[in-house]
Amino acid sequence: MADQLSPDEKFDLITRNLQEVLGEEKLKQVLQERELKVYWGTATTGKPHVAYFVPMSKIADFLKAGCEVTILFADLHAYLDNMKAPWELLELRVKYYEQVIKAMLESIGVPLEKLKFVKGTDYQLSREYTLDVYRLSSMVTEHDAKKAGAEVVKQVEHPLLSGLLYPGLQALDEEYLKVDAQFGGVDQRKIFTLAEKYLPSLGYAKRAHLMNPMVPGLTGTKMSSSEEESKIDLLDSKEDVKKKLKKAFCEPGNIQNNGVLSFVKHVLFPLRGEFCIKRDAKWGGDKVYTGFEEVEKDFAEETVHPGDLKASVEVALNQLLDPIRKKFESPELRKLTNTAYPNPSKTKAGGKGAKAGGGGGDDDELAPSRLDIRVGKVISVEKHPDADSLYLEKIDVGEAEPRTVVSGLVAYVSQEDLQDRMVLLLCNLKPQKMRGIESQAMLLCASVEGEPRRVEPLDPPEGSSPGERVFVEGYETGKADDRLNPKKKVWEKLQVDLKVSDECVAQWKDKQLMTKLGQITCKTLKGGNIS
Repeated sequence: MADQLSPDEKFDLITRNLQEVLGEEKLKQVLQERELKVYWGTATTGKPHVAYFVPMSKIADFLKAGCEVTILFADLHAYLDNMKAPWELLELRVKYYEQVIKAMLESIGVPLEKLKFVKGTDYQLSREYTLDVYRLSSMVTEHDAKKAGAEVVKQVEHPLLSGLLYPGLQALDEEYLKVDAQFGGVDQRKIFTLAEKYLPSLGYAKRAHLMNPMVPGLTGTKMSSSEEESKIDLLDSKEDVKKKLKKAFCEPGNIQNNGVLSFVKHVLFPLRGEFCIKRDAKWGGDKVYTGFEEVEKDFAEETVHPGDLKASVEVALNQLLDPIRKKFESPELRKLTNTAYPNPSKTKAGGKGAKAGGGGGDDDELAPSRLDIRVGKVISVEKHPDADSLYLEKIDVGEAEPRTVVSGLVAYVSQEDLQDRMVLLLCNLKPQKMRGIESQAMLLCASVEGEPRRVEPLDPPEGSSPGERVFVEGYETGKADDRLNPKKKVWEKLQVDLKVSDECVAQWKDKQLMTKLGQITCKTLKGGNIS
């Protein structure tokens, strides 16, 4: 097919359904001379889900346009991103990603022999690449590195240096993979612009960048590997697919943040060129659409009912997933899945190797029940005597004496608003001196990065009392460590999965933070990080 297309037709196919293209003229110039070389990279972290069909369908477009396509399994990036993939699991995660991505491509009819598959550590540990990392780190400011990774790298209160290296390595990949363009989601735009700014400073060419829109998840927000209710896993059963689609956000007539409708637009139409709404004859019977705009128009006008849309997507989605499920029925791939993604529920707190009296001392037993989080009441608050940017608070947590807590909330919350407020404290960290005064706990807050940064203390349910235990749903019975070992970084590893949902509910992964009276919430910071 590619041989029969003109350069302009190839350009149209390469760029269709993209949200943004940086370097259009460069693309057109290359296409006049030869086939385009493009790469798509994926960090091997959580299990790929059905939203991965969006980049897969674009890869199909690239191949139809004659592009030379490289798929990068970015294992080193997975580790650098706040250790989302533990070092000991990196190799297994890469093997899982390779198998499942290939199964997806086969499911949509993409010929694998036209693709090149590369593992990041195959070249990212070389002498030349390492020296370029050092060269780049001498040019990129901390501000630029943090800004570039803001929408991709997990944002935490005290970011690790590894997360700041992540964007620079992704920029260097363009040179070491010898491509003309990088393809990714629009959430990576800041990394792409960092690459355009700094690669020429190293004497390397500026590449073009192709950006897909971010497809909403089932809850109406970004589909995420770490948010169970927002995604459909590639290996979910037909029953699970039905259940998750039934609960998906799909308000009648609402075409904004509609993950079900977006899947039709960005996956089903590019792959099939048509979409069939299946419905009872009394409601008009089945209707085949040959353009997405008509589906969107009928849904907006409520000619298409959400139930019919979901049922029709369910049929089409299961047709895509069936060959993947069948491939992963083999004993070898079942074993790979279970070892690459061990079930955390099988890790028993207090089991073999646990510290006496500590409750779940092994480093690999990262159950959230190891955190001693309690409700506290602020009984006094004043400025730190040696630091105007800090508060000094006395907080009742149900013990004989209140705990002294030093926090940096001065810029976000007034003394009056904190006085007598019910808050949440992490009580089993090692006490730390802050400007000469020992802080005996950490005040837990939600935060959203930006200009300005926004911070709010988390709120326990109304009627809570000082000292009440806070637990993660499903981990009610685990025993907290007497004191978290700072060398094991238990808090840091658990904290990366603490976040605020779009309903302003505090969560660890997809589980709610609760007391016996109900959910932990914050007032306004939807999607914020918790630290």
